[in-house]
Amino acid sequence: MTPTPLSRPQLIVFDWDGTLVQSTGHIIRCFQQAIAAEALPERDPQTIANIIGLGLLEASQTLFPEASPTQVAALAEAYRHVYFQRTERLELYPGAESVLQTLQAAGCFLAIATGKSNRGLREALDETGLGHYFLATRTAEQTVSKPAPLMLLELFDELGVMPHESWMVGDTDFDLLMAHNAGCQAIAITHGAHEVARLHAARPQVIITELNELIPLFCATAPENPQS
Repeated sequence: MTPTPLSRPQLIVFDWDGTLVQSTGHIIRCFQQAIAAEALPERDPQTIANIIGLGLLEASQTLFPEASPTQVAALAEAYRHVYFQRTERLELYPGAESVLQTLQAAGCFLAIATGKSNRGLREALDETGLGHYFLATRTAEQTVSKPAPLMLLELFDELGVMPHESWMVGDTDFDLLMAHNAGCQAIAITHGAHEVARLHAARPQVIITELNELIPLFCATAPENPQS
């Protein structure tokens, strides 16, 4: 199946971890520490990377499908404890802020859809200073975990944008499948959690290797109703 060409977006929705922020390694380390704290069997880094993008409970359940609901909840709580004890600073991917600034200046609406908690996203936006670029955000706590489309559907409704007028940019197939489920255009970026083959299998319209590639993609799309 050949992906349809990109059309001009009125809204671009970004995932957070692994897309705008270089946090994959930190999330893996936090899960490893939480797993050890709960005396659960070890999981290798790639297995943990594969669940990045899901809501915390869904991620914990996917890592340990044999675990009881009580064990899953305990692992999620242990992860929260470890994560919010971090001392390392968040590091943006190269070009992240300049891309957001350029898109905003061009009149494009920007939003976030993330598997993070409300507190996690709020603190991350404060720390990075990127909050003012985004007109709206959704977390897995507020709606339903990816790849269900509810995060995007709520953003479309809040911002008055149609799905086909929107791009979803993410580093996991959860992001891409959510985009398909919501009827919007999917753009994969390869510098995050999921391997390139897995991203290809989710059939994005475009695969990019760095955020700066979004600008020529945006500029190459003509408005749907150009004025003569």
